[in-house]
Amino acid sequence: MCHLFAMSSGAKPVRATFWLLDAPDSPRATGRRTPDGAGVGAFDPDGSPRVVKQSIRDRADTAFAREPQELCSTTFVAHVRHASTGRASEENTHPFVQDARIFAHNGVIEGLGKLDAELGVAGSEVHGDTDSERFFALISREIRACDGDVGAGITAAARWVAANLPLYSINLVLATPGELWALRYPDTNSLYVLRRGPGGRNARHLDHASPFSEIRVRSVDLLEEPAVVVESERMDEDPRWRLMDSGELLHVAPDLTMTSRLVLDGPPAHQLSLDDLHPQAAASQTTAVPEMPVPASS
Repeated sequence: MCHLFAMSSGAKPVRATFWLLDAPDSPRATGRRTPDGAGVGAFDPDGSPRVVKQSIRDRADTAFAREPQELCSTTFVAHVRHASTGRASEENTHPFVQDARIFAHNGVIEGLGKLDAELGVAGSEVHGDTDSERFFALISREIRACDGDVGAGITAAARWVAANLPLYSINLVLATPGELWALRYPDTNSLYVLRRGPGGRNARHLDHASPFSEIRVRSVDLLEEPAVVVESERMDEDPRWRLMDSGELLHVAPDLTMTSRLVLDGPPAHQLSLDDLHPQAAASQTTAVPEMPVPASS
């Protein structure tokens, strides 16, 4: 399954190291299908987005994703792609950047001809052929129509897709230098959030490793600093991970205040099941290992 990761440390930049894929002989990598791309995005001190990513067509292309990517930022977005729509190419690899915002998506949207027609001239922002980048272009258009209100733009775009296009999932994360948004819809794919105080649960730095994909994130600075983390699955045994509700839009402010509201309160007009998807898309939405159990709270 595609892996979404996003993190905000509020107003204070922190250093974080990302390994997007494990070494080929790692026990966690054994038996997993090689993804179609991987990337990570952050923001420079002047607020400019910086994304490093690479498509993966064969084993030789995985060297980049296995090397540590060291970044310093207040917000981060990482993604490991298993393609549902579009070929393996850099243009189709997440995260995407539009209007100085960084975006990644996990799900499947069909009816792309209808989406292209709705986008109109906004479709010029789309450089690849994925449903994800088209969805981002629709969000960007709606943000501009809402005078820069990111939450309102996400809501308007998600409601249009839910009402007009067949979809399996439109889970997303979107970051600016100081803020983070996440949407889970519907309940076909998971999306978790964790508010982490300095040192987390066990007075340690952050060291998260996905049980589903090979992605790993480490931040020694989070021994002393708080953060909010959003991920496709729980990446450690902290019992405070919360599964977001279907239709929930989460906003993390620069002071790490979290607010949530339900922006989609019913099922999609055209809900797709795994059986409705072509094999490549279905494979991109399923996991190969059982989910990590939730430990009992102490």
